[in-house]
Amino acid sequence: MDKVITDENKIDEILSRGVEDIIVKEELKKELMSGKVLRIKLGIDPTGPKIHLGRAIPIRKLREFQKLGHQIVFIVGDFTAQIGDASDKTEKRPMLTRATIDENIKDYKNQIGKIIDVSKTEFVYNNDWLAKLTFADVVKMSDCFSVQQMLSRRNFKDRHEAGTEISLREFLYPMMQGYDSVEVKADIEIGGFDQLFNLKAGRIMQEFFGQQKQNIITFSMLEGTDGRKMSTSWGNVITIVDEPYDMFGKIMSVRDDLIIKYMSLCTDITQEEIEDTEKKMKEGANPMEFKMRLGSELVRMYHSEQDATFAKNEWTKTFQKGGVPDDVKEIKTKEKEEMGSVLVENKIVSSKTDWRRLVEDGSISDKDGKKITEIKQKVYSNTFKIGKRRFVKIIVE
Repeated sequence: MDKVITDENKIDEILSRGVEDIIVKEELKKELMSGKVLRIKLGIDPTGPKIHLGRAIPIRKLREFQKLGHQIVFIVGDFTAQIGDASDKTEKRPMLTRATIDENIKDYKNQIGKIIDVSKTEFVYNNDWLAKLTFADVVKMSDCFSVQQMLSRRNFKDRHEAGTEISLREFLYPMMQGYDSVEVKADIEIGGFDQLFNLKAGRIMQEFFGQQKQNIITFSMLEGTDGRKMSTSWGNVITIVDEPYDMFGKIMSVRDDLIIKYMSLCTDITQEEIEDTEKKMKEGANPMEFKMRLGSELVRMYHSEQDATFAKNEWTKTFQKGGVPDDVKEIKTKEKEEMGSVLVENKIVSSKTDWRRLVEDGSISDKDGKKITEIKQKVYSNTFKIGKRRFVKIIVE
């Protein structure tokens, strides 16, 4: 293995950029400066098949540790995904089936490989050890936690006070994530700030099993396209495998006040450029320019320079010059079909309810500027704009 890099400037940047909290910072920096190879743990539950930019933040931090020569341990939570993490949930989370989880994890390794070197990564699945625990094991480990501890957690506290159901399996989740740290002998665990309770559980479990307690790094949460925390369950995500034009378009729809945050958390744009961008926007510069820079950089990172140029040009042509994308999807259909049904069947809109909302909001119009105002509108040949970014060409045969 290559020698561990102990450059203090690089370590300080890793411990500052995008970081919300560190436990325990003095100990962690001392260990990073020691030259010892540390085991850096990140676990992700495959609640969806695609990794979004919010989840990519800690993976990008893994990459920085990997560059310093540390050992990355990536845990796919194929067991914990069945239980459901309640960290950011205001109501009980449904359990996922094994079949859904297996489908979700099919491409995880390839996606993660866009960010870190998977050939140098311990890529493990927590079903391998959690499924083997006996009921006696679970009872024994449960003694490390109290009901009072669980109810002190903000979302559990709020749900308890509101009389909203909290299941015992939700109480067990932090213990299971904590036990992951025992199994992989983690020196450091990283995750989103909403994961702090679970990450601290790792320290409790390691102490219980006689291991040195892991240090913790948490990161700022990333807002999605609707301004709420980016979440697969809310559908407000920008994934690292989105098509270039779609990725660019979603970035352009993000609030202007999030440009700096996205640059800092999601890209390698230098701190100097980020500070200059922030200064210029405060002085009244048009945020559009910087958002296009952000969109281009993200497309370049996850696709290519050529894709970034194409996406930017297509977006500019479509939204600044009133054009239509060159690669607009074509649907051939028969006369007298209802447009809503055709668009739902072809997955252009998600449901009849979505179609009704779009029509009522006046969000569908044809190339000639005519708005669709009837729910039962019959199809006709034209190119239609749906919402802010979607286009479809309907051909009636």
